[in-house]
Amino acid sequence: MTEVAWFGALCDDDVEQFGVPAPHLLSSYEHCRDITLTASTQGFDNILLPSGYQLGIDTTVFAAAIAPEVAGRMRLLVAVRCGESWPPQLARQLATLDHLLDGRLTINIISSDLPGAPVDSAPRYRRTAEVMTILRQLLDRHPVDHHGEFFDLEVEPPRIGTVSGTCPPLYFGGHSEPARAVAAEHADVFLTWPDTEAGVTTLIDEMRGRAAAHDRELRFGFRCHVVVRETEQQARDAAHHLLAALDEAEGARIRSRSLDSGSAGVRRQAELRDDADDDGFVEEALWTGIGRARSGAGAAIVGDPDQVVAKLRRYRDLGVDTFILSGYPHLAECELVGRHVLPALRA
Repeated sequence: MTEVAWFGALCDDDVEQFGVPAPHLLSSYEHCRDITLTASTQGFDNILLPSGYQLGIDTTVFAAAIAPEVAGRMRLLVAVRCGESWPPQLARQLATLDHLLDGRLTINIISSDLPGAPVDSAPRYRRTAEVMTILRQLLDRHPVDHHGEFFDLEVEPPRIGTVSGTCPPLYFGGHSEPARAVAAEHADVFLTWPDTEAGVTTLIDEMRGRAAAHDRELRFGFRCHVVVRETEQQARDAAHHLLAALDEAEGARIRSRSLDSGSAGVRRQAELRDDADDDGFVEEALWTGIGRARSGAGAAIVGDPDQVVAKLRRYRDLGVDTFILSGYPHLAECELVGRHVLPALRA
């Protein structure tokens, strides 16, 4: 079954036009609550609650506050940054959240540098692997006897476990060699940012082989923006409107403030922009203009409802079974995708 999720703009990632201040769209409990409840009402299966530091509001606190309002209706994909919390404490927090959600918690593992404490890529991903190992053992109700490079502990699982008694699915992404190795061995859902259909095919084939070497299978998720309107021209006009007030210097400033601005995934998004045509399209319906104004996922599926649904179905045929979608501004685009895309995609 295809999982379709929306994006909760907890990290001040909401605009009407890039480069134009929008104080009313800065992350607040009220604004992010409205996005989350709209996604639930529109019928999305899940919502990604991202994690930052300098920008926005705290993910775990927000998730705990909103959980009673969506429990039993929609999952929450709660992002946690490895190293921010001691793993046994984090396991207890996540188990508690799972109870607040009636067992509908999913977890997005983030391997980003921590503010003020950068770590080289290889050791940073070794730390991530240790965190994922410890969390899975504790949330599977197993004692931990772990003596690693970053964590040295012997501990029983917390008294409170998840509703199922097992670890919720771990979603994880990254394009570097260390990231792919960690995903193959420890993740349940491997997340990738927008790419061409050929690029997605190559990545899925590679990651299936890597997982098989560990006697495992991976699911695949696609994190992408959407601009959908009743006609293709209206969608293209809306996409270009997002960038109409942006100059290159401001776009570079916005991209550089992200903690992942130098990652392998971000470099791949830049390659897509370099390969795009004069209108920013790298292939049918895949527009790379978003990456001029933000780090991370830098492309959008742009078109009328039939074009957007067809593009998502092609990715699904390639092996993607989870879509984490977003659009600008997030609340308005959530309603449009819920109206024009979800029913047809599920038909």
